[in-house]
Amino acid sequence: MYCYQCQETAKGKGCTIAGVCGKTSEVAELQDLSIYLLKGLSLINLQRKDKNKKTTKIDDFIIETLFSTITNVNFDKQYFLDKIYEILKMRSSDENTSNSKHDAVTWEPNDEQDILKKAKIIGVLSEPNEDLRSLKELLIYGLKGVAAYYHHATTLGYHDADIPLFIQQALATTLKEKVTADELTSLVLDCGKTGVQAMALLDKANTSTYGHPEITTVNIGVHDKPGILVSGHDLKDLEELLKQTKNTGVDVYTHGEMLPANAYPQFKKYDHFIGNYGGSWWKQKEEFESFNGPILMTTNCLVPPKDSYKNRVYTTSMVGYPGLKHIADRSNDGEKDFSELIKQAKQCIPPTEIEQGGLTIGFAHKSALANAGKILDLIQEGKITQFVVMAGCDGRHENRDYYTDFAQQLPKGSVILTAGCAKYRYNKLGLGDIEGIPRVLDAGQCNDSYSLVVIAQKLAEVLGVGVNDLPIVYNIAWYEQKAILVLLSLLHLGVKNIMLGPMLPAFVSPGVLEVLVDTFGIMPNSSVDEDLQKLIGMIPSS
Repeated sequence: MYCYQCQETAKGKGCTIAGVCGKTSEVAELQDLSIYLLKGLSLINLQRKDKNKKTTKIDDFIIETLFSTITNVNFDKQYFLDKIYEILKMRSSDENTSNSKHDAVTWEPNDEQDILKKAKIIGVLSEPNEDLRSLKELLIYGLKGVAAYYHHATTLGYHDADIPLFIQQALATTLKEKVTADELTSLVLDCGKTGVQAMALLDKANTSTYGHPEITTVNIGVHDKPGILVSGHDLKDLEELLKQTKNTGVDVYTHGEMLPANAYPQFKKYDHFIGNYGGSWWKQKEEFESFNGPILMTTNCLVPPKDSYKNRVYTTSMVGYPGLKHIADRSNDGEKDFSELIKQAKQCIPPTEIEQGGLTIGFAHKSALANAGKILDLIQEGKITQFVVMAGCDGRHENRDYYTDFAQQLPKGSVILTAGCAKYRYNKLGLGDIEGIPRVLDAGQCNDSYSLVVIAQKLAEVLGVGVNDLPIVYNIAWYEQKAILVLLSLLHLGVKNIMLGPMLPAFVSPGVLEVLVDTFGIMPNSSVDEDLQKLIGMIPSS
């Protein structure tokens, strides 16, 4: 195997024996083969689209399979074998014909051993040119992020045919024998454009279905009833679980990236929706242990579970891990059946309390812009001196303490704009407020980075300046592929001088890095003191 798609890749270079995330080499290689064959399937499907044939089933399949290869989503060898067999079946359908002779279109295995052998030779390193390899992987990781956000939108019934079309065009282009660096660079930037489309669509899907997030103080303590803990990003799974647990004597809590669900009006009508338990995804092994009840993993980020609580972890959708119980997908217009979780929860003791108090969330674009007048007054009065976008991902490495220290040492006039699980490094520090405006404005999940863009664009419009002339600086933390898409989306929108950490991606070659630095001013983290001087010094004078 060779995998370097996440920030925690071994030695900052690449995982070659097993993934730091916990996936085996076989799973990593089968993921590579799945993506390789998706490229061939995309070639076929694009020809179907050209003939005006219906492609929705294949579109959805490509989206789901890409999503399943994101870090910490699926660790199950059999899942990817099944996906590969499905691709081969789709590809060989009488309706799916292609004149392409590319191996990704024509290769046929005799048995499972053929599949495993093929999986070893078509991975990342099969592209010998370092810069082309870097651009291809950057593009593919961005596409994985698009797929994740688009999947959530379609789950709620919102579609945009241009998004799966772009994904398949981009996948197919990576198969071109003489693809150029310029072609790939253009696609990478277009991926950022498509990322903005996908995040805007998901924002519309979420807010149309569940209402616009409201400024909310979320309980982080516990009640005295058994509970179910919901982690991941899928709001529809949470909604169906809340419906099915009503009047059962079982409470529901969020964990990790599901925290922002507490701000949606539609969920507040459930009295047994108690609040948030614990913190970031990487603390699962301690927090899932002490929760005592069942845990539902709706998307990433799953950490390989300990035996002591493994029998309480359930997966659903494309999430998978060997030995865990899986909740089947919806059939037709029905709901998922969570009765097994509810039955188990009733037999469990209540969660062990690990903290008390509350977290203020819900500063998505509508709530934030409702306070725009006050915010602008505070800017003009010099009481808010800068906004610092500290969005993105959290992770296990000790160097992530950098973000806590950075937040604590920001000037008192600084306001942090955040989205994603990176917030867990500073959202419990008690940084206070500036005349009622919290110094940490939490817009929501990683996809709600879209809200941060909307806020910035509105401020720029009101102040009559460009987005790079605002008193806003960017110190972004990354971990996995959705964060890569967020970065590409910011670049597409013209945002420059983004600081990226806790380290630069291993998949960015020196040649590609030079382009990013020269064109967009991408900067690596260094020390808190140096970065504070560098970023605050970039704030335009009033």
